[in-house]
Amino acid sequence: MSTTDDFRARAHELIVDLDAATTQMMQLVSAHQLSGPEWERVTQWQHEAYERWMAYLNERNYPGGSGHSVGL
Repeated sequence: MSTTDDFRARAHELIVDLDAATTQMMQLVSAHQLSGPEWERVTQWQHEAYERWMAYLNERNYPGGSGHSVGL
């Protein structure tokens, strides 16, 4: 597998996890379950998934990556 393919595969894996965590969190919001152990578990999962995604995007070792954040 090429470096680009490796990057895409890992990026896909991370974004699938982030999407699943965010979806679960939004389901709890829809059900008005904004506290308790399930809320704590899901919000922690979503936070950690987001942090993993951002850390991966900011690495210097992906194709074309400079390791610098892009300003909006």
